[in-house]
Amino acid sequence: MNKFLLILSFIVFTTAHSQAQNRETPGSVTASIVRFYPNPATTVINFDFQKSYDKGYSIQVYSFMGGKKMYELTNISDRTTINISDFNRGVYIYQLRDKTGRLVESGKFQVSK
Repeated sequence: MNKFLLILSFIVFTTAHSQAQNRETPGSVTASIVRFYPNPATTVINFDFQKSYDKGYSIQVYSFMGGKKMYELTNISDRTTINISDFNRGVYIYQLRDKTGRLVESGKFQVSK
């Protein structure tokens, strides 16, 4: 039960934090900064930037179950490929952060093997 509450609170915090930072003005739509594919993935997942690219971005990947940090890469390029062949089957959350550590975007992807 405690593990479930920890996971639920992690998801709620990540979603609420991302939504609060992505608000510009009432009624505006904020486009995604990064596109990731394939989803579901088996051996690699690609991240491509859709807007202006900032070399200070970092990406972190967490397991959905337990919230364990599985991967982190700093100063990522405008097209980044992450090898996920060692990841177990399941759902993972990515977080894109700027130079100051501010959460810019987050999302989830699935690994299927």
